[in-house]
Amino acid sequence: MSVISTNTPTSELQALDAAHHMHPFTHGAGLADKGARIITRAEGCWLTDSDGNRILDGMAGLWCVNIGYGRRELAQAAARQMEELPYYNTFFQTSHVPAIQLSAKLAELAPYDLNHVFYASSGSEANDTNLRLVRTYWQLLDQPNRQWVISRWNAYHGSSVGSGSLGGMKGMHAQGCMPIPGIAHIDQPNWWAEGGDMSPEEFGLATARQLEDKILELGPENVAAFIAEPVQGAGGVIVPPETYWPEIQRITREYGILLIADEVICGFGRTGNWFGSQTMDIRPDIMTVAKGLSSGYQPIGGSLVSDQVARVIDSAEFNHGYTYSGHPVACAVALENLRLLEDEAIVERVRDITGPYLAEKFRGLTDHPLVGEAQIVGMMGSIALTPDKAARAPFEADVGTAGLICRERCFANNLIMRHVGDRMIISPPLVISESEIDTLIDRAWQSLDQAHADLKEQGLMKAAPRN
Repeated sequence: MSVISTNTPTSELQALDAAHHMHPFTHGAGLADKGARIITRAEGCWLTDSDGNRILDGMAGLWCVNIGYGRRELAQAAARQMEELPYYNTFFQTSHVPAIQLSAKLAELAPYDLNHVFYASSGSEANDTNLRLVRTYWQLLDQPNRQWVISRWNAYHGSSVGSGSLGGMKGMHAQGCMPIPGIAHIDQPNWWAEGGDMSPEEFGLATARQLEDKILELGPENVAAFIAEPVQGAGGVIVPPETYWPEIQRITREYGILLIADEVICGFGRTGNWFGSQTMDIRPDIMTVAKGLSSGYQPIGGSLVSDQVARVIDSAEFNHGYTYSGHPVACAVALENLRLLEDEAIVERVRDITGPYLAEKFRGLTDHPLVGEAQIVGMMGSIALTPDKAARAPFEADVGTAGLICRERCFANNLIMRHVGDRMIISPPLVISESEIDTLIDRAWQSLDQAHADLKEQGLMKAAPRN
């Protein structure tokens, strides 16, 4: 086999990729025909591909590169740890310094009494852990019938069988015999698409109260937990109405079920606070973390667990774990990432300076004829594409047709802006500057103009009939 490097011609890299590499969430044959985009290096908020294009990454990789690309401090932390202790497990009553240090730091940063950490290598693994945690918790309290976990349609909690079942992505459920037993779903708080004639405040209460209805349907004595993202991420950056979370909190407390806040995307500064639970004033019993914990530089995730839940779990042997739980290199890199976020006041800058600046510019996109709504919290936002703003109408074409056209225009304009159905979403690195925000908005506007022209030319600016 010939030597492969970043100087290898793009066509050769694409051919090898198509021949051997199976991509996540991808139509493999379609990608093989088109050819993958090959990223060769990155710095700050910018990517460079194998053809030399410089691309503004409006998605921080996959919602994760909070600290930005190219931070030598993280590479050096990994190298130091690899030389000292490249790996050891945390099974068999054993620990090591990086896991101990990181656990103490997370307990310091996390709100309320989330003082304990069970490590994983991803958010998917951590949410699988949460399934085991909450069911084991109730078994140890002599309430073994509490098996049901309630989630939301269009939520994303991972793509393993357990975490994919917790999520509410029906396209995922159509493959792999999901959801598994013991998982129930209620509607998402997406007022734009599903609110009908209700005000956002009315809709927020109505969707929250579906949780109470589902608990009563299943029997309170059978329900273990409710899991939700403070702000839905992969479902399209759905920001719930202000009435939603207070009512959810009331219901979970009234019926005594555990509340799991999935902070895989929202955590570590994404919403302008260290955690989305602080932004939305949620008090969870368990918090799922990953992504921004290491800014994507190392695969690491975990479950932050309250004193009460940990006390019960620790009363017996918890027969669960992963080979790489608390991997020393991943922990060392996560610690350095958290140090930089603190020392450089990056979360505070998002809260006080760049977040408000981005919000003002981003909401201005609603002036575009193709945009009906702009929602943004901190450094995560979405716009709803629509053929009829006044009616909050979806397109007559299949869901995602308009979004894909707009996404392709963004990519052609060297902007990574993702589509979820017919919503366009952003999640840039937290270190993005005001001038880079201006560039992001300029390229988004240009892409919207081009997508709008494409849709009109193809006869796709038609609203679906109302039910």
